[in-house]
Amino acid sequence: MPSFRTAVSLALPLALASMLAAPALADVKDGVDAWQAGNYQAAVAEWRPLAIGGDADAQFNLGQAYKLGRGVPTDLTQAEAWYRRAAKQGHLQAEDNLGLVLFTANRREEAMPFIIRSAARGEPRAQYVLGTAHFNGDLAAKDWPRAYALTKRASDAGLAIASARLVQLDNLIPLDQRQRGLAMIPDIERSEQQARLAAVSAAAPPAPTPAPAPTIKTASLPASAPGASYTPPPVIKPQPAPAPKVPEPIRSVSVPPSPVASAAAAAAAEATAEAEAATARPGTTYAPPPESGTLPPAPEPAKPAQPEPTKPEPAKPEPAKAAPAPAPVRGAAASPWRAQLGAFGVEGNARKLWTALEKKNPAVAARQPYLVKSGKLTRLQAGGFANKAEADSFCAALRKDGQACLVVDK
Repeated sequence: MPSFRTAVSLALPLALASMLAAPALADVKDGVDAWQAGNYQAAVAEWRPLAIGGDADAQFNLGQAYKLGRGVPTDLTQAEAWYRRAAKQGHLQAEDNLGLVLFTANRREEAMPFIIRSAARGEPRAQYVLGTAHFNGDLAAKDWPRAYALTKRASDAGLAIASARLVQLDNLIPLDQRQRGLAMIPDIERSEQQARLAAVSAAAPPAPTPAPAPTIKTASLPASAPGASYTPPPVIKPQPAPAPKVPEPIRSVSVPPSPVASAAAAAAAEATAEAEAATARPGTTYAPPPESGTLPPAPEPAKPAQPEPTKPEPAKPEPAKAAPAPAPVRGAAASPWRAQLGAFGVEGNARKLWTALEKKNPAVAARQPYLVKSGKLTRLQAGGFANKAEADSFCAALRKDGQACLVVDK
């Protein structure tokens, strides 16, 4: 059986390698025009600076000039270098010629990956080389039907050396294997089209990303939460009894949480205050605090109602005199110390606790109440202490009665 190992080098005719890339870039096109006019040196002069600058078409054309020895001396090493640089940028013709140059230089194992990819895209010279390799079982698996099919494809493309080889294969390959090879050709043609499309798509530059359409910025607002409603208790008509002491209005202030009171202590105080408020007697009157401004002076004890002259009524008993409030301690108004009695998620619960405490504890009634807003919590505090020691004493007395109390610095 004759071998075609010595004939493989004939697969690299230079006549088909003389095609030059001519993209729309004006300077590369000027070089192509000069080349076609036979002015090879002018063409090389146009392409060299562009090739050095990274233009793949100019790199491929400069490789062609070095391989053919036109405008420059023949230098396959230079040709290989310029083909390789262009092939790395996805230039398919440069990759085809690089594989063939390496094969001609007897670097066949290095060349075969390029040859196989070129043959898959339908490059006739690469198909001729790969068909010979399949026939010999050298650098490719021995496969005579595929060898016949690839040689037939190269011959149909007009490669003369492939046509001459096909006549030899008709005498060397059995008929049944040649028929199997011919049956492969439609599948090979479809594979070539898919491979070319994939290669061109991979080599194409990415499409520019369109500028995003302007968007209208919207403010990010927290979700609305329903407010806690508070319904004052019904007003009880005055009875012929000592007028109760009118509680001082509670001033609501909004300050950040006190660094002295820890989160655990605030939670414990709130739980104790909730339990205490649950035992408060219903029906207690309560005056809502003023909307803004400073606290008004403490009101005078309410005087008993005088009977109208036209409607005499029986004499009412003299109301018992309320115990005089303790004299304010000098400097207490400016003191930062307060006693915190609880922290509540609902402000109405804080008000209920204060009403319950001041009714049963004169020490609480003598103090100024405060509602301190801290996020979603409302802290109930008592003020009017001259110093921390006085606030500590106040809390100690309340804790003996089971009421949570914590000294804080406002």
